[in-house]
Amino acid sequence: MQGEGPHVGETTLFVRFGECDLRCAWCDSAHTWLPAREFRAEIARGTGRFETRPNPVSLAAVREAADRLELPLHRYVSLTGGEPLLQPEAVGELARAWRGVGPRIFLETHGLAADALAGVVDSLDVVSMDWKLASDVRRADDPARGEVAGFHDAHERFLAVALRAPEVVVKVVVTTSTRDAEVDEVCRRLAVRAPHVPLVLQPVTPALRVRETPGAERLLALVVRASRLHADVRLIPQTHKLYGAL
Repeated sequence: MQGEGPHVGETTLFVRFGECDLRCAWCDSAHTWLPAREFRAEIARGTGRFETRPNPVSLAAVREAADRLELPLHRYVSLTGGEPLLQPEAVGELARAWRGVGPRIFLETHGLAADALAGVVDSLDVVSMDWKLASDVRRADDPARGEVAGFHDAHERFLAVALRAPEVVVKVVVTTSTRDAEVDEVCRRLAVRAPHVPLVLQPVTPALRVRETPGAERLLALVVRASRLHADVRLIPQTHKLYGAL
């Protein structure tokens, strides 16, 4: 079940890719940052029962597992991570294999690998990209402390490619560290480049080093502020934690 963004609640089969080149302070899947020796696959759709298999796994085995979970009956199949676009060949092969089978092909990405996206975007139905804020996100090779370079320029380049897909969603995770100026910059760039694209402000779900969620007053004020700069702003929390999913 999709647990965040404008398609929350719609039936979704998730294929989670390992490895990520970012370090988000609030990441709820930090186990995907580095290669893993094993992975889990649900045994039957909707059961919450999993089996463990050795990793890496062949794409044929991934397709077989998806068939066992009744892939054609899902509204979406989500290629998520980690960061899927660190493995663009696999993303492209799975997207092409599943396009037209039933579910729409949904890419969830940190929104930075523009060149990798260019090679697969024509096989996607939805690109859901994060817009990372330097207040809470570092690159894997950034120093552990101190200010880091922002992500705005790289996200804008990525967005230019993403707009080739039929649907694009931009998401910003909001924490107690989020600065008004950061969100303003996202809104200004989005309003110029893609005024029709929804901007989802997602209150952080406490995880990893983040222990609290911004209060209602702060969140509502941020929506008001963002709405003055961009036409389509939505405040949508994560829901998948309610039923125990990552």
